[in-house]
Amino acid sequence: MAKIVVLGAGVMGSAFTMPLADNGHTISLVGTHLDNDIIEEIHENHVHPRLRTRLRDQVTPYPYDRLGEVVAGADLVVVGVNSLGIDWAGQMLRPVLPPKTPLLFLTKGLSGAGHHLELLPHRLRSHLTPAQQGSTPLLAIGGPSIAAELAAERDTCVVLTGNDAERIEQVATWLRTRYYHVWTSTDMVGVETCVALKNVYALAVGCVGGLLAKAGEAPNHAAMHNLSAAIFAQGLWETAYLVHQMGGQRRSVFTLPGAGDLYVTSMGGRNSRMGWHLGQGLPYSVAKSQWMPDDTIEGAQLAQAIGPTVEALFDQGLLDRTALPLLARMIEIVCHDAPVEFPWDAFFAGPADF
Repeated sequence: MAKIVVLGAGVMGSAFTMPLADNGHTISLVGTHLDNDIIEEIHENHVHPRLRTRLRDQVTPYPYDRLGEVVAGADLVVVGVNSLGIDWAGQMLRPVLPPKTPLLFLTKGLSGAGHHLELLPHRLRSHLTPAQQGSTPLLAIGGPSIAAELAAERDTCVVLTGNDAERIEQVATWLRTRYYHVWTSTDMVGVETCVALKNVYALAVGCVGGLLAKAGEAPNHAAMHNLSAAIFAQGLWETAYLVHQMGGQRRSVFTLPGAGDLYVTSMGGRNSRMGWHLGQGLPYSVAKSQWMPDDTIEGAQLAQAIGPTVEALFDQGLLDRTALPLLARMIEIVCHDAPVEFPWDAFFAGPADF
């Protein structure tokens, strides 16, 4: 059996220990500097306070200052921090990560890096030593995965991606259980681009709930599913364009990492709650400070992380603005407090040769 370290004791990192433990692996769950209370509670009663689930006996909690101790001899290190913590994780791993130890990323997102967009696994790798950079295999999980469902052993279907097909399959065998179903792919660029972008497009879908509440109930009780569907479809269309521009494969867009992950993220959660406030007419800065000050809004976080770079790429002609009208609008909404007004006539009008 494998020795596995999970860095990040949030709901997803902790839920991810379930299939690993059920396959008999030994797991060290290392909290970040923000997870001390969680680690302490798990240590006391083995129950994760936010998942409200008892973790398996094979999972041992550790505070972040013991990372160097537990990572020695690890067969796999799982990165489960928030996307804003990716630089912190790289800095923590640099002095302690043994060469050739694979990193598996649960963390989703993109970053704006000068005049290009960068995958978060590559961003973390840039913090490592040259020896580590040249020898550390990178893998990632993508697809629809809600932490509470995984913790409750609900059937979950994901894609495991990386560059080495043999290593991917080995790790997949460590993960597969009767409820955790794993497909494999060597399209890391496509998978990681899809699972990052789904957050901002799910935020756009979430705006419909607020627009419906603002408009009031129709005499025949009609909802706005037509509107949600159009935004969902445009989000997939734009994702396909960006995956192509990044060098990924279209297959990832229309399977679990793209369509699947966008669907499950659009069904509820923090993106939807923030979208409701935006659809009601609140500027993003006001909605965040007054209604969700302590919540991480992944879609807004992505818009802020890549917004300046995307706008610069538009200006330089390196991205086609006509192919990304919804992304451009969501960046304006989040980064510039623009109102929720969707550019309907620009939908599905960009280049179709990708």
